[in-house]
Amino acid sequence: MHFTSPETALQSVIHHGLIPEEHIDHVREKVEASDDYLDTNFGIIQELINENVLTCDQIRDALAEDFHMDIVDLEDVEIYPELLEALRHSDETTGETLAERYHAFPVYMEENTLHIALADPTNIDATDDIAQYLGLEIISYLASADQLADFIERNYHFPGGPGGESSHTPDFQQTTSELDSLELNLDNLGEEDAGPIVKYVQGLISDSVRSRASDIHLEPLESRYRIRLRVDGVLQEIENPPKRLQPAITSRLKIQSGISIAEKRIPQDGRIQTSVDGKPIDLRVSTVPTNFGESIVMRILDKESLSIGLPQLGFFSDDQATFERMINMPDGIFLVTGPTGSGKSTTLYSALNVINKPDRKIITVEDPVEYQLKGINQVQVQREVNMTFSAALRAMLRQAPNIIMVGEIRDGETAEIAVNASLTGHMVFSTLHTNDAPSAVSRLVDIGLKPYLVSASLRGALAQRLVRRICDNCKEPYDPEPAELNALGIQREQTAEAHFMKGRGCKRCLGTGFKGRLGIFEIFLVDDEIEHMIYENATVVDLRDKACELGMRTLREDGIRKVLAGMTTISEVLRATVVNH
Repeated sequence: MHFTSPETALQSVIHHGLIPEEHIDHVREKVEASDDYLDTNFGIIQELINENVLTCDQIRDALAEDFHMDIVDLEDVEIYPELLEALRHSDETTGETLAERYHAFPVYMEENTLHIALADPTNIDATDDIAQYLGLEIISYLASADQLADFIERNYHFPGGPGGESSHTPDFQQTTSELDSLELNLDNLGEEDAGPIVKYVQGLISDSVRSRASDIHLEPLESRYRIRLRVDGVLQEIENPPKRLQPAITSRLKIQSGISIAEKRIPQDGRIQTSVDGKPIDLRVSTVPTNFGESIVMRILDKESLSIGLPQLGFFSDDQATFERMINMPDGIFLVTGPTGSGKSTTLYSALNVINKPDRKIITVEDPVEYQLKGINQVQVQREVNMTFSAALRAMLRQAPNIIMVGEIRDGETAEIAVNASLTGHMVFSTLHTNDAPSAVSRLVDIGLKPYLVSASLRGALAQRLVRRICDNCKEPYDPEPAELNALGIQREQTAEAHFMKGRGCKRCLGTGFKGRLGIFEIFLVDDEIEHMIYENATVVDLRDKACELGMRTLREDGIRKVLAGMTTISEVLRATVVNH
C-alpha cells in the first residue's frame, strides 16, 4: 500500500468520522512507541487496516469526496497491453517504470488524453510529470491503494505486493519543498515540453488577454477554486480548475512573478512579463492570504492602450480641445479625479504621450510604475528606503523638468511640494480620489493646503468615469421606454436627432452587446472668477454651480450626450453617475 501523503489520507478519515478520535489517539501512541514505521501517519493508517476497522476503499471514498474526484474500480477496467506500455518507460538510474515511480495505472486513452488511476489526490508529480514525459493531457481518477498496488505488481513486476516488502524505501511524504521544487523545475522548461500546470497558467493569461480582460481573479473558496475575469469593468466567472490543483497553480504564478513561494502568511506583490500573440504584456500580481488559500489578482497592463488617441478615450471634439489646452499650459496643477478603476492613469499617460516632445523634460513618480514610457524619466516609490512621493518630488525638482507627474496626491506634504513646483514654473499632473471635479478644491484644502495656494496653482480638474461602449459589430437602433428617459432626465424633445443604440450580442463581444469602454468627463476650468471664489474659500456647491453657469457639463450630462450619440446605453450612464444638486 502506498500513499504519497498519508497525512492527507488520515485527515480525511478523521474528517469523515470513520474512526473515533480516541481510538486514533490510542493507535498513534502505539505507532510512536514502535520503530516499525518511518512515518507516523502511514503507521496509523496501516495499523487501522491491520485491525480491520478501516479499509482502503473507505479511504478512497473519503478522499474522492474531499477532493471532488471520480472513483475507478480497476477490476472493471479492460486492460490492453499497448496501454500498459504508456507507463512502462523506465528510469535509467533506478530502473523504475513510470507506473512504479508515480504509483499510477493507465485506465484508457482518448485521443490525446490519457486517463490514469491514482491512490493519492495530492500526487501532482504524477499528473504533471507523466504529461510532460508522454506529451499527453492527463485526467486522473482515484483507486483504492491496495487495489492499485496489486495491479501495478501484476502488470509491472512491482517488487512486493499488498502487505509485502518493497525493495526500495517508500516516499511517504510530499513536503511543500518538494512541490516547490517541482514548480521550479517546471519554470525552467521550454514551451514545447512544459507540463500541464505551466500550459494552463499561460493559457489562462493568453485567453484573458484575448478576451480583453483587465484583471484575472483567482479566488480559493471552501470547495472550489474560482476564476473570474473583469471584462469592460464587469466580473465574469469562467470554467474553474479542480480544487486540488490550487497549490500548484499558486506556486507557478508566485514563481513567475518573482515572489516567495515559502511565504503564505502575508500579502505579496510581484510582476510577470510575458507575450501573447507576439505582443508584450505586463501583469501586476497581488497575493493575499485567505481562509482557504492565497487569493491572487493579476492586473493586465497592455502597453498598446497607452498609444490610443484622445478621441478613443471618449472625448468629443469640444472637450478634447479644452483638455489639450489645459495640458499644454506652461505651469500650474492639473488633476484627474475619480474612484479606483475609473481610468485616471490611462488618461494621464495618454496626456503625457500627447505633450511628450523632444524639447520637454518629463519626470514621473509613481507607486507602482505600471507602464514604461519612451522618452520619459519614471521614478518608483520605495518606502522601505524612504523614497516616498514627497522625497521623490524634492529630488525631481533638482532635475530641472518641465513637466512632473505625481501618481497620486495623498497627503499635505506631497500636495505642498507639488504646489510649490507649479508656482516655480513647472506643470504638474496628478490624481485625486474625489467624486466630481470641483471637489478637488475642497480635497486639497482638507489635506492642508491654504485656499490662496490652491487658487494660485490649480489650472483645472477632470473628473471621469468609464462606461461600456456598445459593440460596433452588433449594434442596432432601438426606441427607449419613457421610464428609461425619465430615469436619465432626458426630455422627449431632446431625442429628435438622437441615435439610441443597443448591442444585440455577438461572438466579437462575447454575447454581451458591449466591446470596450469609453470615458465620460466633467471638465472644471479655473478662470479668474473661479480663482477668486477658491481664494475666498467658497463651498463646493457654490463652485459647482458657478462652473455649470460658465458652461461646465457634469458627468451625467456628458453621459447623456454619449447616449444620444449611440455610443453607450442609458443603463450604463445611470450605473456610473449620480445627479449633483
